[in-house]
Amino acid sequence: MVLHVRESTGGTRERIKTVALELFTEQGYEKTSLREIAERLNVTKAALYYHFRSKDEIVSSFVEDRLDRMDALIAWAEKQPATLATRRELIARYAEAMFASEQAAVMRFFEQNQTVLKSLSAGKQMRERMMRLADALARGDDSPAAQLRAALSLFAVHSSWFAVRAPNITDAERKALGLEIADELLARIADQGE
Repeated sequence: MVLHVRESTGGTRERIKTVALELFTEQGYEKTSLREIAERLNVTKAALYYHFRSKDEIVSSFVEDRLDRMDALIAWAEKQPATLATRRELIARYAEAMFASEQAAVMRFFEQNQTVLKSLSAGKQMRERMMRLADALARGDDSPAAQLRAALSLFAVHSSWFAVRAPNITDAERKALGLEIADELLARIADQGE
């Protein structure tokens, strides 16, 4: 006798997100339909609609997860002194969150589907959080150079997903390279808390 255990709503949503992400990455966002997602999950389209009414809602759920992580980083940074050590820890935590195993596929999706992200309100929220993270990195030095270095340090970590095109580079090597470049930029921001 086979027992069927009913999945929790959260488990089903996560399965949908995982399969949608696979299809979006394989075929591209525009070429993937909700029907294809439902078929790969072996559920009806109606069952899929119960959790997500559109592909945009699925993408927004990826962004919301990332926004939550970014909000936690910002809250942590705001309680720390404006020092190089704090900046290094903040960028290390950002890199850790971006390179976590479940985030790797999301980062690849974002890289491959940037135009989709730009058109969604969630994409605008993510850009706003990135600027808040940059502000946290530059805190204590309000010079234009510090603001630019802080933003570029985040971009160094983030862009290591798509700007580094060396064959056979590992995610760990990408992360280390992004952090090395970020550290060079952060070291030039004036400390105010030491």
